[in-house]
Amino acid sequence: MRAIGIIILVSLFSITALVGCGQSEQKKEMQAQSQAQASEKRNVEQAYPFALRTLNGQNISLKGYQGKVLILNIWDTWCPPCKAEIPDFIEIYDTYRKKGVEILGVAGGRYGEKAVADFVEEYKINYPVAVGTMELFQGLGGVNAIPTTFVIDQQGNVYKKYVGYRDKSVFLQDIAALID
Repeated sequence: MRAIGIIILVSLFSITALVGCGQSEQKKEMQAQSQAQASEKRNVEQAYPFALRTLNGQNISLKGYQGKVLILNIWDTWCPPCKAEIPDFIEIYDTYRKKGVEILGVAGGRYGEKAVADFVEEYKINYPVAVGTMELFQGLGGVNAIPTTFVIDQQGNVYKKYVGYRDKSVFLQDIAALID
């Protein structure tokens, strides 16, 4: 009899634990969804209002890109993943510039502006390129790895931020979402 009582007690305890975990997991999932939705609403942040001079001497700023989708790519000449993305950005710029998409390459400039200019010429980069400043990198939230790419919408809000190499298809999806 005592063994049956223990079995019943263990069974009840197990059922209670399972039901409790199920409710707890469901609660956790609902809380996570609420936090994600709140986070999506909070993540509408204005892009850092940069002002830079491109390698060809043109003054550019975030304001100048108002009404356009801007892909702001932070990179440098020594970075293999950065080099891998550049041909895709060249193609994207060729294809989507007339549709209101701009690309701005901002080099870290570890080896100086001349090295960046030589790189731009060698790779035949067709979009504006500037050498970044510490103020810019800090204003963007602290760029700690490259490539780091910001997709900025027509109102100057950060739509997406990517750290590390991304395939061209990722940027094409973002462009489609913003210009359609």
